Amino acid sequence: MAKQRIFSGTQPSGRLHIGNYVGAIRNWVGLEDDYDCVWGIVDYHAISVAYDPHEMPKRILECAINYLACGLDPNKAIIMLQSLVPEHVELGWILDSVTPVSWLLRVPSFKEKRLQNPKNVNMAMLSYPVLMASDILIYKADAVPVGEDQLPHLELTREIARRFNGIYGDVFPEPKEILGPVPEILGLDGTRKMSKSLDNCVYLDDEPGVIEKKLSTATTDTNRKRRTDPGNPDVCNIFTMHKAFSKKEELERINKECRTAEIGCLDCKAIVAKNLIEALKPIREKQRELWGNTEKVKKVLLLGSDRARVIVRQTLAEVHKKMGLDSLR
Repeated sequence: MAKQRIFSGTQPSGRLHIGNYVGAIRNWVGLEDDYDCVWGIVDYHAISVAYDPHEMPKRILECAINYLACGLDPNKAIIMLQSLVPEHVELGWILDSVTPVSWLLRVPSFKEKRLQNPKNVNMAMLSYPVLMASDILIYKADAVPVGEDQLPHLELTREIARRFNGIYGDVFPEPKEILGPVPEILGLDGTRKMSKSLDNCVYLDDEPGVIEKKLSTATTDTNRKRRTDPGNPDVCNIFTMHKAFSKKEELERINKECRTAEIGCLDCKAIVAKNLIEALKPIREKQRELWGNTEKVKKVLLLGSDRARVIVRQTLAEVHKKMGLDSLR
């Protein structure tokens, strides 16, 4: 029986942080044995906001290095670069033609990007979710590993698939979500999403001393005013980090001792810093190795993108036939 196919991707927006790792890439590694996986570096998405063209090649390479350093295996999965597979954009234009503008205006990401980039509210920013749908549907993905914050985008992808199928005939499956086992890790401020632009991240390549310093000032349970006050791990972002990086027995102990004030916030931070440093050490070592052999990394992207084009050309041929666009093919 053929494996189900899944697709997911990351924008090459610079250094990856532990939110990217826990919310996405670490989960992807665990899926590669059970699914037919396609992992994308979606650089066309990254141009919907202002950026430095001279920095983009480095950002793409950095994202690919992080993929490999975190354990994604090009022998088990396709690792591709969106701009090397132009069929993504072609299908995106086709899907634009069946997507009502009103659907896009209600998407949270457009509202956020419009506020963050008031001087550059462009069509790519509005159509971003359609290209995201194209990224998924062009592989006829059965499922998509996502965080809860991405569920509205995935539901829109299903709506677009239903609308296309309803107009032209069945082509696309409606992809299901695969949610990760750990809740979203917020930024060091404990209130907003971990984000490079907000400077509230722990990066995968941060050195141990930097990690310890960042976590020492991170927000915990704001209702806990004194060391002797009992804490509430249910509302503490540091405890969410423990869920991601601490072992079960330690997690249970911290949960109990925090609630009874046997352990303080500084102690709790020190423990998670130690566990985080240990978890990231092999990733940092692999990053250094790959930066010393960037030609190998580029080859992974080139070969993966060639493999991806074999799949997407078949999908587009079917789309063209359904839409009456294949008369001369």
